[in-house]
Amino acid sequence: MRFSIKLIFVGCLLVVFCFSAKAQQNAPEFFIGDTLPDAPALSARGPYNVGVQTMEVTHLNQVDILSSKGSSEVLYNRRLTLEVWYPALLQKGTKELVTYQSTIGLLNDSTRPLIPFTFTGRAGRNAPPNKSAKYPLVIVSHGYPGTRLLLTYLTENLASKGYVVVAIDHTESTYGDRAGFQSTLLNRAKDVLFVLNEVAGMAKAGSKSFLAGLADADNTALIGYSMGGYGVLNAAGAGYSTNLLAAFGSMTGGSKAVKVRIAGDSTFLSTHDSRIKAVVAFAPWGMRLGAWNAEGLKGLTVPTFFIAGSHDDVSGYEDGTKAIYDGAVSANRYLLTYINARHNIAPNPPPAITLQPGIAFNEYYHYAEPAWSSYRVNNINQHYVTAFLGTFLQQKNYSEYLKATSQPNLKTWPGFKDRTFTGITLLHDTPQ
Repeated sequence: MRFSIKLIFVGCLLVVFCFSAKAQQNAPEFFIGDTLPDAPALSARGPYNVGVQTMEVTHLNQVDILSSKGSSEVLYNRRLTLEVWYPALLQKGTKELVTYQSTIGLLNDSTRPLIPFTFTGRAGRNAPPNKSAKYPLVIVSHGYPGTRLLLTYLTENLASKGYVVVAIDHTESTYGDRAGFQSTLLNRAKDVLFVLNEVAGMAKAGSKSFLAGLADADNTALIGYSMGGYGVLNAAGAGYSTNLLAAFGSMTGGSKAVKVRIAGDSTFLSTHDSRIKAVVAFAPWGMRLGAWNAEGLKGLTVPTFFIAGSHDDVSGYEDGTKAIYDGAVSANRYLLTYINARHNIAPNPPPAITLQPGIAFNEYYHYAEPAWSSYRVNNINQHYVTAFLGTFLQQKNYSEYLKATSQPNLKTWPGFKDRTFTGITLLHDTPQ
């Protein structure tokens, strides 16, 4: 009898094991940007298939801040690599899959050697564009150092919802070509505005670019993370303070170059671009170190959605992102706060390579958050950025999803499943 019971028990285990293995084989693959069961309502991808292409543009005769000394300015041609996601037409049976090639590590840092890696996304490489409509343009600027592929969970997601999304590899600011910080200080906003103009030209009727008739550059949003946030706020009208000039020290030529991005400068005021309709700033850098002041922040007049961690130890929170939010009194603005999060509330989850033995801990912690799941943060970002850009670029009625609350642990909240609205707050202020 005992022998029979054992046989039955072992047989049941085998059946369960086989069923489990079969279920795993049939389970859909999970990729960066896919929605978890507790993802809020607007996190899921939209109705469009997504295509992706890589291109290069060159900004001619720019100040080479790292070579300029004294009163002289050295000029160079500044090449930028762009990744472009867009609504696409995929042939029946074609998989919406792409392999991205990226890098971890830092140039000229022996403790963090450069290591290439790949990861999979949901887009069709060089797929034909869907030109059934013109789509608002979104320009994305990464942190320092970073890469144009740092936020693919969001860039793919927005393209699926009817946007043309262009992410920039900022020269001298990526993992593979990181150089002096002055280059990033000087060039972030300039790169963004240059790319806006370039894409606008490519989108014109008769252009030989695949973007012709596809991107609506007159209806543009900017998204920036960390140093990218620093850049997009300036590109949208928030002038830097004169304190920024001190960061260039003896680089007199560099001080002259950055002066045109300072609040009140006539050249800066002349670069106001009415095509920019909205801004999303993830953990924007600079406030705690004096790059912004009240006068400069008043120049930000477009709707702006700030996102930050309450314990951000890079850009700061109360003396950082929250202070920028409070000072941007001319803008219709929002502040989404992840309670107990630090700085990494924008990027993709840590790539698998960062989990391998022997990889420097800082590679993992360039992406990860101590108190939050990156996948959860990504889903919440997808939801709120969709609601914000949908409101101000696509004129959709998402007002219920943008309601303000300072209570981080409500049982129910618009767009969130019961008991899942926890650990975040959303503030809203209108222009004074």
